[in-house]
Amino acid sequence: MAIAQLRTGAAPATVEMIVRELGTQLADARKRRRWTQEQLAAKAGITRQTLAKMEHGSLGTSLSAYAAVLWAMGLHHPLMTLAAPEHDREGQVLEKARRGKRMRSTDAADVDF
Repeated sequence: MAIAQLRTGAAPATVEMIVRELGTQLADARKRRRWTQEQLAAKAGITRQTLAKMEHGSLGTSLSAYAAVLWAMGLHHPLMTLAAPEHDREGQVLEKARRGKRMRSTDAADVDF
């Protein structure tokens, strides 16, 4: 359902804002390097049109295109740890709740078989 929402333009407002901001940041990083869209697209292995869509916050652009552009500019390292377990606070809480509490006997272990 989420993919269908993105394709029809009915993405949550927060998602649209994030993608738009990322596009702006990519454009700024490219301009700081004094690269044209053609140069960055060539380095990333994508078309200039795809890069232009990314910089304008298009929701239909693939994650692999974003990863390629970030890699081409040397900015890919944070992308590699975005969903790392140590950053997933909610997942950690849920996992801990599923495990429950460990039960320990208050008496010495019964070894009388």
